[in-house]
Amino acid sequence: MTDKILIVDDEPTARYGMQRALAGRAYELQSAENGREALVVIEAWNPDLVLCDIRMPEMDGIALLQEVNKKASAPLFILVTAHGSERIAVEAMKAGAYDYIVKPYELDELRLTIKKALDKRHLEQENAQLRRQLKYAGEIRLLGESEAMQRTRNLIDKVSQTDVTILLTGQSGTGKELAAEQIHRSSLRRNGPFITMNCAAIPRDLVESELFGHEKGSFTGAVSQRKGKFELADGGTLFLDEIADMNLKTQAKILRVLEDKQVVRLGGKEVIHTDVRLISATNKDLNLEIEQGRFRADLYYRIKVVEIHLPPLMERQADVLLLADHFLQRSIDRHRLPERDFDPAARALLQRFSWPGNVRQLQNVVEQAAILAEGERITPAQLPDEIRAAGLTPLIQGDLGGRSFTAMKKQAIAEFERQWISEALQRCGGNVSAAARILQMKRQFLQQKMQSLGIQATDYRRTDGIIRSD
Repeated sequence: MTDKILIVDDEPTARYGMQRALAGRAYELQSAENGREALVVIEAWNPDLVLCDIRMPEMDGIALLQEVNKKASAPLFILVTAHGSERIAVEAMKAGAYDYIVKPYELDELRLTIKKALDKRHLEQENAQLRRQLKYAGEIRLLGESEAMQRTRNLIDKVSQTDVTILLTGQSGTGKELAAEQIHRSSLRRNGPFITMNCAAIPRDLVESELFGHEKGSFTGAVSQRKGKFELADGGTLFLDEIADMNLKTQAKILRVLEDKQVVRLGGKEVIHTDVRLISATNKDLNLEIEQGRFRADLYYRIKVVEIHLPPLMERQADVLLLADHFLQRSIDRHRLPERDFDPAARALLQRFSWPGNVRQLQNVVEQAAILAEGERITPAQLPDEIRAAGLTPLIQGDLGGRSFTAMKKQAIAEFERQWISEALQRCGGNVSAAARILQMKRQFLQQKMQSLGIQATDYRRTDGIIRSD
């Protein structure tokens, strides 16, 4: 990942000189002409290092340092001071600056100080990531504080210490495989293997080979002996996901293995004894499958000694933000991203959405948003259209008044965008460039949006002198 450096100085020649000195060195560079503007850039861009002049109007370098250090993931600061002001720079280091350099400085001195600072930041990030990985290591658990999730976890805790066969039911994406692994890790078989197989993902003519294994030459393509899932899971747990997608012939063979606790590889004669705990899962109604002749009733009763239902996410809305925060941290660790969080508007949209794809959909949305975000905040701009539209449901309910639902939806989205952009402009005193950074938009695109929505930047100009121009 490219290191990002922000240069803050009220003198244009000083900013230009530093940018030229660092150009071509694999850094991303941005600049700000005062502390107030720097705060906006830092929030939107999340730099790794700030090179900041101490003496500046409006907000000096030390005040900027103190303000930024209130943030959880503040960048490192190297302060630049004039000759004879070293005492002030030392005080700044006590306030949290990494180092300082004195004008006029040698370019080699500047580059070396920057390299040392970035090496320190990389080490801190690697150590933080390692601590989080150690925290997550072996952490197999179903998250959630909702009543529905607590009931599910209590049932899992009760059955984990037994050896009964378990049927996990629930919609796709509710976490059935995670539940199966949690049961295994909490059971007396925890030191044995945990073998999984998705019955819907394997061609039907290869399912039996996957389950029971085969001998060399038993069929075309069987170039060597292969152990099956039952044999590999001996002493542990076998998890069969989407078991309803298995044909009746294979179902009969599985029933026999469960009753006899032995398998014979395809094309072989040797009887292989196997001690396996079976956990099955399906998103289908097995009673309906039995009625329609697609699933064996005797196998159903054999695999369903205990049934555990995984509730859909729409029934556990209280868990959405807890899960979103968890997936965000995992995405940050996995992709080595800067620390970031959801802004209040994004949190509200995540909470309101119905999540038809359940936990898996939430995980994918959060991972995408974490990657697309550029600053410390994930905003509605990084969320899919259907989630942003869901936040507008109250605006498009009721009588359509002769208008199509699509037209009402477009109007509601426009109202949402108008409010969202207006709030950013209000926050930045009408500064379009600063608002674009906060919204993670290109300035030109924001201007086009403002024009289409009838928004004038001049309506938000401040009179307090904090940000006056673009």
